[in-house]
Amino acid sequence: MRIVSGIVIIMLSLMSSGCDQKNAEKKAGWIDRERIQNLSSEPESWLTGGRDGGETHFSPLAEINDSNANELGFAWQYFTDSHRGLEATPIFVDGVLYVTGNWGVVFAIDGKTGKEIWTFDPEVPGQWARNACCDVVSRGLSVWKGKVYAASLDGRLFALDAHDGTVIWQVDTFPDRTIPYTITGAPRIAGQNVVIGNGGAEYGVRGYVTAYDLETGKKSWRFYTVPGDPKKPFENPALEMASKTWDPDSRWDIGGGGTAWDSMVYDADLNLLYVGTGNGSPWVQKERSPKGGDNLFLSSILAINPDTGDLVWYYQTTPGDNWDYTATQPIILTDLIIDGKNRKILMQAPKNGFFYVLDRATGELLSAEKYATVTWASHVDMKTGKPQPLPQSNYDDEAKLILPSPAGGHNWQPMAYNPHTGLVYIPAMNDPAIYEKRKNFEFIKGINNQGAHFSEGTITSEIGDHKLDETGGFLLAWDPVKAVPVWRHKLGDFIFHGGVLTTAGNIVVQAQDDGFLVFYAADSGKVLHKIQTGSSILAAPMTYLIDGEQYIAVMAGYGGGPFGYFPVGSAVEKYGNEGRLIVFKLGGGDVPMPDVLPALGPIPKPPVLDATQEVLDRGAVLFVKACGECHWNINGGYPDLRRMMPEVHESFKDIVLGGQREALGMASFGDILSEDDVEAIHSHLIKISWEAYQEEQKINK
Repeated sequence: MRIVSGIVIIMLSLMSSGCDQKNAEKKAGWIDRERIQNLSSEPESWLTGGRDGGETHFSPLAEINDSNANELGFAWQYFTDSHRGLEATPIFVDGVLYVTGNWGVVFAIDGKTGKEIWTFDPEVPGQWARNACCDVVSRGLSVWKGKVYAASLDGRLFALDAHDGTVIWQVDTFPDRTIPYTITGAPRIAGQNVVIGNGGAEYGVRGYVTAYDLETGKKSWRFYTVPGDPKKPFENPALEMASKTWDPDSRWDIGGGGTAWDSMVYDADLNLLYVGTGNGSPWVQKERSPKGGDNLFLSSILAINPDTGDLVWYYQTTPGDNWDYTATQPIILTDLIIDGKNRKILMQAPKNGFFYVLDRATGELLSAEKYATVTWASHVDMKTGKPQPLPQSNYDDEAKLILPSPAGGHNWQPMAYNPHTGLVYIPAMNDPAIYEKRKNFEFIKGINNQGAHFSEGTITSEIGDHKLDETGGFLLAWDPVKAVPVWRHKLGDFIFHGGVLTTAGNIVVQAQDDGFLVFYAADSGKVLHKIQTGSSILAAPMTYLIDGEQYIAVMAGYGGGPFGYFPVGSAVEKYGNEGRLIVFKLGGGDVPMPDVLPALGPIPKPPVLDATQEVLDRGAVLFVKACGECHWNINGGYPDLRRMMPEVHESFKDIVLGGQREALGMASFGDILSEDDVEAIHSHLIKISWEAYQEEQKINK
């Protein structure tokens, strides 16, 4: 019988604890709460997706600044072996860059040389691509106490060893794998848990957020973002309250939506986790909740206790959402002096076109002003916190031209806050869209069920009493205290451009769809420098320092949202879409340019069209619902199906139902579509192929 005294045990424990503290900095990926809180002492690091605890996307580095930004050039690049959307911002800790690519693949890369340290591939089955509304993207990961936390598109959450990428634990975050959930957002560290949301609202899911123990992966709690059928027990009191804002006869079988597919930020001081929620399912409220109501917690910001999963407060940006106006856009936490008081605030520019400043301790609304053109609502009532819809917003009975479009006044691309200028820099857009309610809505499990059709609108100088700004994308500098714009820079006719970085060197960095990485003066908006990368870029750049040398890095790969086609005049249209991490430094050279894509050949003569008008009409609807997210049938990232060769027409049914090309990324739809459905879709494609073929023949005469 061995006896060890309590004193010896305590001494051994203290010695072990001391060794852990001493060796923590040497362990790969060692980030803890103390390090986050003392980040000012290591300006060289980028420890969260937005660098700091408030996810400001601001760096105190100033070696690269407004006086020498024109000397920036290429340092090195790392190829990701992909040709789809890359949206993540790398984390940099102790010399290593950690970042995610398509499907949730994780890369660890030497920050000085670009040499690969390790990669981890979750090996997601290709069929999951059809569940992703906006490409097989990942918006990042978290690094914490020697572990890398990353999620795969098919719903698995991994804790990886930061040293070599081996799996420490993994969990399945989906409660039902027959429901088409996906994950494209980044996990966040909140207290003793890692938290992850999900996507898939248009496909018929019920949104939720789940917390898992950092060490074991055991589920701590789950918070559903919309109530379930009131005939069944509620998971918590907040959902019972929320159910009163829905029609009791809502389409509970469809799930309701409200997915938390991106934005989450943790406030360690207040011990609150902030979660942005998404749109309703389907979009059209009369189909979702026929008698109306606010439909909590759609399009909302939720403050949740990360230890218990209890709701502390909420703010809904778009009550009764009818337009796909998600509140999943990035949230920034900081302190501001407002009306002479130092306030702990939360800022967000969600899709609906209003910039919100909230007290993050209480949820009190401090300001809500338009940062983009808004025609669906006149203003936000500061007493009730609710926007005031205009007649133009109602498309129940007739199609309406509305701004913002479903793409929003701002989408997922990170904005940035610079405490030196006091400005927030928003990758914003004005994109008019014609909304139209679909007649005879039919829910089909596993494919897009918006309940509405929208198309790109064209505008004159005004809609009703609303004078409209120019359309397209723009970089906006916004004063969150005065709630006014300070400067803006037009980015071109297309709407989707890159996320934003800002630094103490008085610079703002953003990439454009034409391939240029552009450097602006943060205070004035003056263009300081432009670098042609040969890639259309959507991700936000970040910056770090090694051995006294500052680097700027950005993931280059176009996709997500309008991924099904390449914008006219974009770099991806000219050079293709080879994925890479590109890194820049002072005194660097020119970026190595990809080869120019070959010109398209003529459209092949389509087969004979012999379908009835009824079949063609059904085929057009099914094509949009099942195929349209990828195949926009313009020169783009997916095949233009108007250009199918005769052998593809002959094999069409085997491709769509039989999975003949699953190895190439075209998953089978055999469990969703019938043979008649596929025949209708094929007939629709033959019809539009003939239209394109005949138009081409006229031009070539």
